[in-house]
Amino acid sequence: MSGPRILVSACLVGRPVRYNGTAKSLVHPALLRWLAEGRVVTLCPELAAGFAVPRPAAEIVAGRSGRDVLAGNGCVRESTGNDVTDLFRAGAQAALTLAREQACVFALLTDGSPSCGSNFIYDGSFRGILHDGTGVTAALLRDNRIEVFADSEIDKLAARLEACTANDGERFNSPSIEK
Repeated sequence: MSGPRILVSACLVGRPVRYNGTAKSLVHPALLRWLAEGRVVTLCPELAAGFAVPRPAAEIVAGRSGRDVLAGNGCVRESTGNDVTDLFRAGAQAALTLAREQACVFALLTDGSPSCGSNFIYDGSFRGILHDGTGVTAALLRDNRIEVFADSEIDKLAARLEACTANDGERFNSPSIEK
């Protein structure tokens, strides 16, 4: 393996771990190459927190974001009304712990998710309305200097990785990863 490791949402590599029991497989030459190189570390933060598959849909309520949830100013509810905020925080912490243990300096996450959304998430009304914002895991990773990319930004991540490994012998080191 050469180059930085990447934390990737498990659903993007074909694992049926989403709330409805499906995957959101991302078929892309760069992802296939990173998998073959052993650079990919997969995780579903929600499963790491103890959720089952399938499970009720969940959203961050009142148009808030993952950063609000981490600060104690927002909550995550299932479509059934159950407050699952603590589980989403636990899943985010599990993702951060794994990223640090595996020296991941980048993350490729599923946009729209209350855990992994990095550009947009649902507004908490369970009516399919999106707004700009981040999920709980994406926010915690960013707060800890892990660069987060949405699944739609895989080409941008590939370019970033190329820039990091372009100079022979130069290793990419993130200040957030303790060696």
